[in-house]
Amino acid sequence: MKYRKLGNCGSKVSVIGFGSWLTIGGMVDRKTASSLIRTAFDNGINFFDTADVYSGGESEKFLGKALSEFRRKDLFLASKCYWPVSDNINDRGLSRKHVFESVEESLRSLKTDYIDLYQCHRYDSETPVEETCRAFNSLIEQGKILYWGVSEWTKNNIAEAVTVCRKFNLHAPVSNQPQYSLLYRDIEKNGVMDYCTRNGIGQIVWSPLAQGVLTGKYNGKKAAKDTRLGNEKYNVFVKKIASAENLKKVDKLIDIAGKLNTTPSCLALSWCLRKEIISSTITSATKSEQLKENLKAGDFEIPAEIIKKLDEIFKK
Repeated sequence: MKYRKLGNCGSKVSVIGFGSWLTIGGMVDRKTASSLIRTAFDNGINFFDTADVYSGGESEKFLGKALSEFRRKDLFLASKCYWPVSDNINDRGLSRKHVFESVEESLRSLKTDYIDLYQCHRYDSETPVEETCRAFNSLIEQGKILYWGVSEWTKNNIAEAVTVCRKFNLHAPVSNQPQYSLLYRDIEKNGVMDYCTRNGIGQIVWSPLAQGVLTGKYNGKKAAKDTRLGNEKYNVFVKKIASAENLKKVDKLIDIAGKLNTTPSCLALSWCLRKEIISSTITSATKSEQLKENLKAGDFEIPAEIIKKLDEIFKK
């Protein structure tokens, strides 16, 4: 496993991260989930990502119990707040009140005294950015979190927060968590990648395998019921990605991977990691073989000519 600095901060995270959206505490049974977490840790993954809303809070609780088997110092835990977690009018957003109350709940669920990276799950247009920045700064000063970051913020949103933090000498965000893959390259087009690169804000990208579409498992066959596409409860997002046009591109990815004696998933993850500003790729799995395939990307070096060829196939 390789490790990279999280932006300009001093801590390092595994280039392959372990995510829990829809899987841990959700569609994966408890025995399998525990085994996946153990496999991830034993193979060098230290970055575990979750959020207070994943599986109605069950994701944090399951991770808290499973990760308690390991030394806390060997883990880099990340969670998030923003989305409503109850009907309470203040139990949402990025107000000082909600941020403070959310982190306490996440600390209890994760069974830890501190969270390594606490993130704004989305931008809150109803709360002044200065209020949010000061809230996260306070949590760092109190030792409840070590770093803070954002997720799915625009370039202007991120720049506004960085400007506020610099003006008032507050701890600034060290990371951004955007969707990014061969099939979803918005951060290259909307200025987020360039701004974060210039300002040392690490990218911890989610859905680097495009909900599993880039693994090739949906090409030339009907989606099995134990896959995300084949599960009516969880396939709302992946159905939009698994279009005929995209699957034709994945056919070419499969062909290139075969010639390199590797897998489409390994190639797709390595493509994401071609840029140093990508600190980690957040992957998820429902089976051990999927996780083991993802882990291979941590050591795979993608040739420059292959990067160029993939860019031609999966145009921005």
